Amino acid sequence: MLYGIVAATSALLLTAVLAVLLRAPALRLGLLDRRHRQRRVPLSGGTAVVLATCLVVAAGEWTGYAPLRDGMGVLLAAAAGVAVLGLAADLWRLKTRLLALGTATAAAFVVPYGDTGAAEGAVAVAWIACVALAFRALDHADGVAGTVGVVTAFGVGACAAAEMMDGFAVLLSVLAAALTGFLMHNWPPARVALGGCGSLFAGFVLAAAAVSARAGQEAATGAAVLFALTAVAVADAALVLLARRVAGRPLTRGGRDHLAHRLRRLGLTPQGVTIVIGAAAFAGVLVGVLVHSGWADAHAVLWVAGVTSLVVLGLWRVPVYGRAGEGRWAEGRASEGRPAEYRSVDGRASDGRPVDGGSRRAWGAGARRAGQGVVRRAEEADVRRAGEADARRAGEASGRGGQRPRRQPVSAVSPPRSSAETVVRAARRMDSSQVSGPLRVRNG
Repeated sequence: MLYGIVAATSALLLTAVLAVLLRAPALRLGLLDRRHRQRRVPLSGGTAVVLATCLVVAAGEWTGYAPLRDGMGVLLAAAAGVAVLGLAADLWRLKTRLLALGTATAAAFVVPYGDTGAAEGAVAVAWIACVALAFRALDHADGVAGTVGVVTAFGVGACAAAEMMDGFAVLLSVLAAALTGFLMHNWPPARVALGGCGSLFAGFVLAAAAVSARAGQEAATGAAVLFALTAVAVADAALVLLARRVAGRPLTRGGRDHLAHRLRRLGLTPQGVTIVIGAAAFAGVLVGVLVHSGWADAHAVLWVAGVTSLVVLGLWRVPVYGRAGEGRWAEGRASEGRPAEYRSVDGRASDGRPVDGGSRRAWGAGARRAGQGVVRRAEEADVRRAGEADARRAGEASGRGGQRPRRQPVSAVSPPRSSAETVVRAARRMDSSQVSGPLRVRNG
């Protein structure tokens, strides 16, 4: 008990210090979060979480207070390999299929096949890889991945403690403390981010520990518990895959279409988004722990599944894709600073929704002002051309007669009617009440 408190405190402080110390090297290496266009957020938080967790657990093994048992050594080594793969993805932007293959390979070494069997073990390998990638996708907004990771680590640690797996309980408490130290710098507005290194590591450890805690028990109940523990990550992945599939967009292409992005478009602040997602994660984890401990029936997970489905379908209706790409419509504003719906000429917004009459009138006023500007610029150009023509004629006359006349100022030249103004006045005469019947054109 005392060692667990000391280990958690050490992991929290070590992560908080390492996240600051590694910030400058991350900036030099260009290890930055490319979500933010106005401020650079280095991805030093993930490396700090991985180093702090591994160092504290290794110190427990070296001192003998918390030796690595129950397959923890293999799990920690596989998680470190996944973290290295995530760091390479942060540096060189590896493809998602390569990350999935590497994570699944690492997961194949940590699944307890003796308790699960070959078929269920293969499903567990795929589930661990999917959860790790889903946690990587959660790192799309400030504070979201860290908050969900802390809540899930406490829940999975409680399940491991109920199964008398003290080693896994200590590992998960250390991971939760490390993520808490990371949140000290990642709470909105974030100064560091997890990146693929930290998010893949955290998701892999949580998923593998949950599989080990449920191994050897009923498969249906185990699947329900695993879903409840990771309901938020599953909801985010399902929402993104559904939206991109329906919109015909590449499934692996990044975009501002995740949970936090859609909640922001509904009007929530960045802090409010983090709190709402954290509360949802806590509700799902609580149900999973109660079902795992036998204090609630497995049917309670159906409520989690129903609410998750409603949230996914509801947020799916929130428009995030524009005709010109979500990058230009990230905050519902066009690149010129006008609302997105004013950019449509046919009276419809960029996502196909009809705009109201006020928006159409505002757009029409803008178009009229733009037309007046075109006419004014045409008149100024005609004035300049007339002045240049007068200057040329004056030069030719002085060359023939020997006397150079005084140049007439441009301001004194009466501007001729521009073609645009002529068309406008002709249209007004055609609409006049004094014109009746067809107009007859006289030649000669």
